[in-house]
Order: sequence, then C-alpha cells, then structure tokens
Amino acid sequence: QVQLVESGGGLVQAGGSLRLSCAASGRTFSNYAMGWFRQAPGKEREFVASISRSGGNTDYAHSVKGRFTVSRDNAKNTVYLQMNSLKPEDTAVYYCARNREAFAYNGGHESSYSYWGQGTQVTVSS
Repeated sequence: QVQLVESGGGLVQAGGSLRLSCAASGRTFSNYAMGWFRQAPGKEREFVASISRSGGNTDYAHSVKGRFTVSRDNAKNTVYLQMNSLKPEDTAVYYCARNREAFAYNGGHESSYSYWGQGTQVTVSS
C-alpha cells in the first residue's frame, strides 16, 4: 500500500513563498511520475504540476507557470512544490499523487494518478 504525506502548507501573505513536500512510502518511488493538484472551496480539483520519474520532464498549469517549481529527490522518496509569488487565488488544499503506471508519464491527466495524499492547506491572504 502506497502512502503519500504532504506537508509545508500554511498561511502566507500575497507575494510570499511556501515549499510543499510529499513523502512517499515504498521502495519503488523512483519508478513513478508524480503530480500536484489543488482544490479550492467550491471548485473542482485541478492540475498544478507534474514531474517524470527521473525529473527530466515537468509540466505546469498555465496559472502557475513561472511561479511554481516541481522537483523530486528519489533518494528521499520525496517530491516538492516550490511556490513563489503566491496570489490569493492560489488558496486551496494541495494534493500530491502518484502515477498509476510505472515508467509512464502523462503530465496533468488526473485519471493517470491512482494514489493520493490527504492534502495540505495553503491560504494566501491579500
């Protein structure tokens, strides 16, 4: 059973930064692409960023491109989301997810992800 645990969320002023972490259990972390998604109150969950198993490929939602950076450390079984220049509209619960299929990379297609963390709240005040 794969477990994903997010951390690093909190309250920050607009223009500030946060770094989210997602620690994964299991010995095959490096075989799987990972993704970050978010869900704001009253809205559907949306794609934020994704990273291939080696880190060589990344994708971003248009709304965060240039402000957020996804990275991973396979030795630590951890994926990160560095969020800079935060805006109030970035307020949401952020989830990390593991790709359904080993050695595959499908970017931001939510159906490609089969394991999800419990989420961490990010609140950006204006």
